[in-house]
Amino acid sequence: MFKRNRCLRRVAAIASLSTLMAGCGILSPDDSEEDEPIAVGTTSAPSTLDPAASWDSSWELFRNVYQTLLSYPNAATTPRPDAAKECAFTDDSHQVYRCELRKGLTFSDGDPLDARAVKHSIDRIRKIDVNGGPAGLLGSLRQVETPSEREVVFHLDEPDATFPFVLATPAMSIVDPDAYPADALREGDSVVGSGPYTLRSYADGERAELVRNDRYRGFAEPRNEAVTIEYFDTSDAMVEALRAGRVQVTYRGLAADDIIALQGGTGKDEDLQLIEGSGTDISYLVFNPEDPWAGRRPVRQAVAHLIDRAALAHTVYQDTVDPLYSMVPNGLTGHTTGFFDEYGDPSAAKARQVLTRAGITEPVPLTLWYTTDRYGSETARQFTEIKRQLEDSGLFTVTLESRPWKTYVTGYQKGEYPVFGRGWSPDFPDADNFIAPFVGEQNALGTPYPADRITDELLPRSRRETDRAGVVEEFEEAQRILVADARLLPLWQGRQYVATSEDISGAERALDPSTIMMMWELHRKTSW
Repeated sequence: MFKRNRCLRRVAAIASLSTLMAGCGILSPDDSEEDEPIAVGTTSAPSTLDPAASWDSSWELFRNVYQTLLSYPNAATTPRPDAAKECAFTDDSHQVYRCELRKGLTFSDGDPLDARAVKHSIDRIRKIDVNGGPAGLLGSLRQVETPSEREVVFHLDEPDATFPFVLATPAMSIVDPDAYPADALREGDSVVGSGPYTLRSYADGERAELVRNDRYRGFAEPRNEAVTIEYFDTSDAMVEALRAGRVQVTYRGLAADDIIALQGGTGKDEDLQLIEGSGTDISYLVFNPEDPWAGRRPVRQAVAHLIDRAALAHTVYQDTVDPLYSMVPNGLTGHTTGFFDEYGDPSAAKARQVLTRAGITEPVPLTLWYTTDRYGSETARQFTEIKRQLEDSGLFTVTLESRPWKTYVTGYQKGEYPVFGRGWSPDFPDADNFIAPFVGEQNALGTPYPADRITDELLPRSRRETDRAGVVEEFEEAQRILVADARLLPLWQGRQYVATSEDISGAERALDPSTIMMMWELHRKTSW
């Protein structure tokens, strides 16, 4: 067992993701251990293996087994080339975007990765057009051209300075045209990609075994030979596996109780490391406009007057998350406190006044839905607390319902839920990505939200500006519209916690700006 007290205190010392390991000496890997897969635990299992179907945390796996034209090398906050050798707008209006591919790219099965494959991958997303899928990210794209085997040109209907960010999302993963149909999703539990790893085996909801892809050509420099991702239903089970040594890293889904215990770093947890960093993932409620009660704005505004975010953060999450009063999280240009400015502190009197003015004098029946296996073990407690807050006002009677993620997604895409909970981790670190995905006829929620002022004016205007600090006014106005409608109700903003065994390094470098783990950064160490 190595000793690391030269650089780190025990787990009670929590460091920035970017600085935790600064100052540590050169490590001497043990070759006999280096080939052993690193086991990583998460509560976020993929809902699909086909990029054309996913606008969710299936991207965690995609980032590691597929490749995109652009991605995020370490410490980068803007997209850089991956499968591409170079990419750039070729016009001043930001409507023509050209990429040149690297030489010698192939898929894991040996087929060439060329411009045809890129066009096929992008076109099939729009052709298949899965409800709630990633086609909504391509709203500005008119057509894809391939002037040569290594050249891809994207023609946009309107200026869109965020298009490179879109191409860097795992939704735009490049797939083999011979293995992925142009007009249907790929079936089965295998993947043909060109990422840093190949998928050796996959058991849905249980395990994904990744091995280093020797055919990969891109920016990543894998520091391990293999990773096994274990999928858990609860934080308790995941942390038990970490303590027992069955997994060496946990990266999504740690419950507040487990975070607090790991922060203490005593007894059985003293040989574990907990890494904390700022996060931009958010939790929010969605109101279905087709529901007879949730579809009424006064009802939604009354809920907004009653939700006590501070109580959720403190009582349920033990201050491991922060109250959020804007769909755009703190830390991004365009963040506001619009919901606090409009609704203030929780007030049953104000909520009653809103309902009374609308002629609603009896308790409003609402059914709130949540998923049992996606956003952490506290989700059920969070919804129990929301139910308590609403019913204590005397203005609502609340029924709670829940489903596992896969059937939960199907339900909200079909419009079955009056009110439901969602979480959002950014596709890319820009305020655009906390507004655009939720509005319009086609959006990430599968619940149409016509908002013409936002979709037709504010977002297009903001996308003409490459200097993202210069579009604050547009995002602030968009959020004022969201606040007034109260169709989306932000609850809290998360932080990032990664727990590892003491023999693992690289976790502090492994999260990209969308908080997706780049598994290739993880490696073992045996001495300082």
